[in-house]
Amino acid sequence: MQKTFRVGLTGGIASGKTTVANLFAALGVPVIDTDQISRDVTAPGSPLLVQLRDAFGPDILTPDGALDRKALRARVFGDSPEATAARRRLEALTHPAILAEMEARSARAGGPYQILAIPLLTEGQSRSRVDRVLVVDADEATQIRRQQARDGSTLTEARAVLAAQADRATRLAAADDVIRNDGDIGALAAQVERLHAAYLAAAGVYGGGRRQAQ
Repeated sequence: MQKTFRVGLTGGIASGKTTVANLFAALGVPVIDTDQISRDVTAPGSPLLVQLRDAFGPDILTPDGALDRKALRARVFGDSPEATAARRRLEALTHPAILAEMEARSARAGGPYQILAIPLLTEGQSRSRVDRVLVVDADEATQIRRQQARDGSTLTEARAVLAAQADRATRLAAADDVIRNDGDIGALAAQVERLHAAYLAAAGVYGGGRRQAQ
């Protein structure tokens, strides 16, 4: 049985990955979103949330027992050795659970091909799990502005999160395909539709064979 053709969707913080994923979903493509999986596996009462509390202390929880993601980000993003060590500890706890659930959902999802939305794809060890890497690209000033508008981050906090990720040049160097998200939604949708046709072809839906997207 031939495995499902999988496209890894990634990009810097606030580059527009969710919007692009939603456009693929509107075309009937299964989307497995690791950000959502991260929320699911750290839900109140989950074993992973207990591990995080034990590792980072009770102040990373809200009064009702949910994960306070902003408080956790404040602990793990920054230039200090302590922040770097905390981020590595967080990744060691969360990444195995997230990847295991991603694979389980992918196995259930089917579809002519799948989008796996993995924000840290180019930073981690997930490249071998996908057939193509699709990077959503935006300039850094735009990313910072969107991030601040989205969650109320200070300029320093937004820059710290950006600095913890692969830089723009590294992401673009790892990309098989790039979507530029610096125009309107119509321009974004047109890019998605072009790649959708290419991925269908690569998956063998058109032409009867497994080919590389162009």
